[in-house]
Amino acid sequence: MAIALAIAGIVCIVYGITIMAAWSGTMFFAVWYAIGFALILCGWGVHAGAFDALPRFAHISIAGLSVVLIAGFLVAAGCSLSGFDEHGEPDLDCIVVLGAQMKADGPSIVLRLRLDAAYDYLVENPETVCIVSGGQGPNEPITEADGMADYLIERGIDESRIIRENTSTNTVENIRNSSAFFDAEHDRVGIVTNNFHVFRSVRIAQAQGVQNVCGISADSVAWYLPNNILRESMGIAKDLLKGNLG
Repeated sequence: MAIALAIAGIVCIVYGITIMAAWSGTMFFAVWYAIGFALILCGWGVHAGAFDALPRFAHISIAGLSVVLIAGFLVAAGCSLSGFDEHGEPDLDCIVVLGAQMKADGPSIVLRLRLDAAYDYLVENPETVCIVSGGQGPNEPITEADGMADYLIERGIDESRIIRENTSTNTVENIRNSSAFFDAEHDRVGIVTNNFHVFRSVRIAQAQGVQNVCGISADSVAWYLPNNILRESMGIAKDLLKGNLG
């Protein structure tokens, strides 16, 4: 058991290093370091007999907390996975493309996958309007909305079909600020984002009063998927506690 925990901890730390190297603009890679060091510490505790020395109450508390955390993660991860195959509905009034990191050389891979899914939908549904939503972070050369609009225009989408919402900094703001450009009660709206993010995004929209909303799933990068699912599970828990989910 001690060896298995130590190996799992090392794997988490190495994986965190690869996430850090990709530099998505967040410090979430540090969570993998924390998990890794915690597992290594647990492995040392098992090996040294430190856990055996703890009182029975401590054993029960640790086991109970572990069960709650693992069960909570599995439920949240299951919710996230449920949005992996959403294709939206034809002829929506508008789609909202949620922003992600813009780099000096263009959209990050995560954002590019969202834009490619939006492009495919817009080509197939020529009457649909596209809202690109995202502000400018401290590590971004331009607003995410401007970068997204430029990408779609370069691929051939008419600029008259694109509305730029360039102030949002998170998913809740993406939906709230974008709703100024459509009728939340009557318009049929699609949310375009990566597959792991669809569940939360759609339910945030529902909580904000968007009556007719569906998800449109973009692909994700397989290597980063464990990181995305873990982060999204925490996001689901956070928004649930804040009352942001419909």
